[in-house]
Amino acid sequence: MSGFPITLDNRAVYPGPPPSQTDVVVIGGGVIGVCTALYLARAGRRVTLLEKGRIAGEQSSRNWGWIRQQGRDPAELPIMIEALRLWRELADEADMDIGLRQTGVTYLADNARQMAGYEAWAGIATAHGVDTRMLDPGAVAAMFPGLARRYAGAMTTPSDMRAEPWLAVPALARIAARAGVRIVEGCAVRRLDVAAGRITGVFTEAGRITCAQVVLAGGAWSALFLRNHGISLPQLSVRETVVATAPIADVHAGAAADKRLAFRRRADGGYTLAAGGVAELFIGPDAFRALPHYLPQLRAAPFDQTYRPAAPRGFPDGWRTPRRWGAEDQSPFERMRILNPAPNARLVARVRRDFAALYPGLGPVTVKAAWAGMIDTMPDVVPVLDRSPDIEGLVIGTGMSGHGFGIGPGAGRCLAALVMGDEVGHDLTRFRASRFTDGSPIRLPPL
Repeated sequence: MSGFPITLDNRAVYPGPPPSQTDVVVIGGGVIGVCTALYLARAGRRVTLLEKGRIAGEQSSRNWGWIRQQGRDPAELPIMIEALRLWRELADEADMDIGLRQTGVTYLADNARQMAGYEAWAGIATAHGVDTRMLDPGAVAAMFPGLARRYAGAMTTPSDMRAEPWLAVPALARIAARAGVRIVEGCAVRRLDVAAGRITGVFTEAGRITCAQVVLAGGAWSALFLRNHGISLPQLSVRETVVATAPIADVHAGAAADKRLAFRRRADGGYTLAAGGVAELFIGPDAFRALPHYLPQLRAAPFDQTYRPAAPRGFPDGWRTPRRWGAEDQSPFERMRILNPAPNARLVARVRRDFAALYPGLGPVTVKAAWAGMIDTMPDVVPVLDRSPDIEGLVIGTGMSGHGFGIGPGAGRCLAALVMGDEVGHDLTRFRASRFTDGSPIRLPPL
């Protein structure tokens, strides 16, 4: 985990300068932006990827490292199945071991009601040819020897995988650079240049770049960027705290979670831990604006969020964060180049304690590192993958809702197809941008 979390202290691998002209500008150097740029370049487009801070500096390197089909919204599942295949291909092309391993994902059930929900989702998996299966309490005990408690059962998908995000996404960026993508770090896009309703370029802190198409893959910053162009997207961001243990005995090679704790084995011999049901929402102006869209989610799971009265200064939904600025003005993206929230110390202590209690035979569980990230989330917990209905030439890929790392190559390939006007190969109706304005009801995923 050397050099992680990624900060501005990390040397810029791609210092620029940016070109004055390109075919497509991709905004954002996370897994979605990097993969989109890669597949566009492979299709022969001149692509410039602009990242305000560092490649993978935000949530794309701070996530749990799960590459899962299990539990996905049915509309996401076909894209995720494709993503698994693409991950294998990209890992073979990478210039280093990114930790990609097929070790499975398991959801542990506390009670019969949870088991019923998992069984319903397993039917969706079977319809898509995914190898999900149900486990009874005895099978759970056999799969997880040493557990201090007994579960009602579990759902597991053996074909699911894991990787090390802080290694994987920079490695994908190197693949993209070799494919011809012009990557520039430390270069914020301030706003779009739009004439007669269509994109003619972008204004960056380093000057204007002429282009006809833009992909917005700005993660937690996307809604703020769009609002400056008069486009409202009910995307918010929540803080998640993650813990890495020091190397410890191997109790399970894959990833697993119950309602309180998630854990997965890392390549360095430790475990990555996170708490369940404690995403932290910093309440700001956008939270109030978006509240009507989030009411179904709040009613369905009122205790899955913890609320904080205000975001730290400069955060996307901070009370003092500007919502309007011009092409010549310093943007919020330059003032905070990497969104680097502090981890919640209480949760760090809790997950360490919970993991030690779950596996008492491990002995002391030592925290090697702790960090946090801001997850871009949507009212229906699925992303926007769509051409903008407001600005011709703009494609939006955001609101991954904690699902972005695993689905990244598949989502990137779909976004590239949207840019080029090609057949996407998947039904993206569920992910259209207009679903929040066309009167459609908010439809939550089955899990």
